[in-house]
Amino acid sequence: MGSQEAATQETLQTPVLGNGGPEVSSEAPSRFTRDQLFVMSATACLNFSSMICYSILGPFFPREAEKKGASDTVVGLIFGCFALFNFLTSLIVGNYIVQIGAKFMFVAGMFVSGCVTILFGLLDRAPDGPVFIGLCFLVRAMDAISFSAAVTASFSILAKAFPNNIATVMGSLEVFTGLGLVLGPPLGGFLYQSFGYEVPFIVLGCLVLILVPLNMYLLPKYDAIASKDSFWMLITLPKVVFLCFTIFSLSACLGFLDPTMSLFVSEKFKLPAGYVGLVFLGLALSYSLSSPLLGFLSDKMPHLRKWFLVFGGLLTALSFFLLGPAPVLHIGSKLWMFVLMLVLTGFSLGMSAIPLFPEMLQCAYENGFEEGLSVLGLVSGLFSAMWSVGAFVGPTLGGFLNERLGFEWAAAIQGGWALLSGLAIGIFYILEASRRRRSNLQTTLGTNEERAHLLATK
Repeated sequence: MGSQEAATQETLQTPVLGNGGPEVSSEAPSRFTRDQLFVMSATACLNFSSMICYSILGPFFPREAEKKGASDTVVGLIFGCFALFNFLTSLIVGNYIVQIGAKFMFVAGMFVSGCVTILFGLLDRAPDGPVFIGLCFLVRAMDAISFSAAVTASFSILAKAFPNNIATVMGSLEVFTGLGLVLGPPLGGFLYQSFGYEVPFIVLGCLVLILVPLNMYLLPKYDAIASKDSFWMLITLPKVVFLCFTIFSLSACLGFLDPTMSLFVSEKFKLPAGYVGLVFLGLALSYSLSSPLLGFLSDKMPHLRKWFLVFGGLLTALSFFLLGPAPVLHIGSKLWMFVLMLVLTGFSLGMSAIPLFPEMLQCAYENGFEEGLSVLGLVSGLFSAMWSVGAFVGPTLGGFLNERLGFEWAAAIQGGWALLSGLAIGIFYILEASRRRRSNLQTTLGTNEERAHLLATK
């Protein structure tokens, strides 16, 4: 265990580069340790199971909820409350991850998530009207709390286990996130059509519960000491503010597609329900397949991260502008063009999303945060919280704009979030580079003056 502990105790190294600022070391061991492989396996299980449980609701729950007396607005709020409670929980558990314990938080989050997924499948037995609606909100909130705890813990454990190549590992594990999103709707729809409302939730809930004891065995336990750092200290860093806005914009753009895209595709292109699900594959597959490469490049060439963030935001804005496309272009909607823009959206979202976590972590270390599990929890919690804000605003605002202006204009306006984030983070990096050049110049001048003074005194 001594060698494994030494590997996991290594923290992000900060050698000074040519730009004057510390960078995350891209050097990585050629082989993974046993603990690292176990951490990857556990996180892959979490990514896949959580996303497949999250995505099965779409095909049939709104219809079932309407039968039980829930209006379209109430159904939207049931979906939206997940993001709200996810946001609140992320801030809390991220701040107290050391006291709670990362492994316990991970395993307990999965256990509660499996239980409430099964409970969600039993809600059709509840009385129609307020009782059913109230139980939906309660179970959905519990699911959000458990999901938030498990994901926040997984980010922290990954960063602790892979201090030198976190982007590569996170990018590779996004493949399982994409698989969950891709397989969830068709699997849920098949089980619903074949066996009714309860079976999809019971089957997937039991799947999550089966993974709990496996993860209890696989995950190593990381001991840590609480630090004096806080969310307030982290969020007041200018670079972190811009990165948080980028997280929000990406999540909002992705969340916009949930309530709007399937309706637009079925109405505009007259596709049957089965083919609508295939259209979603363009985004999910391009994101999943490109994420490992983007993560590898982010670790091996850290200077590329800023370019990924800037151009990822601009490409996302372009793809949303052409998704309709925007009426101002006077281009008719074509199915091939729509799918192509979804593929571009998946790739551009990966360009922006994968470098975000290591960039936030590097910024925290540059500004004096103590290395360890405590700061990893803060960064993980803040990342999850800002993603949840976007996941709430995106569908809510997107649904409103879609109803008032139509999908074409709504998508173009929603892409404005990505455009603003790409431009804002680009301007910040330009100003940061300028400030570092001035600082290096002043340091060089001061050194030369001191050397000249010493020579004169001799």
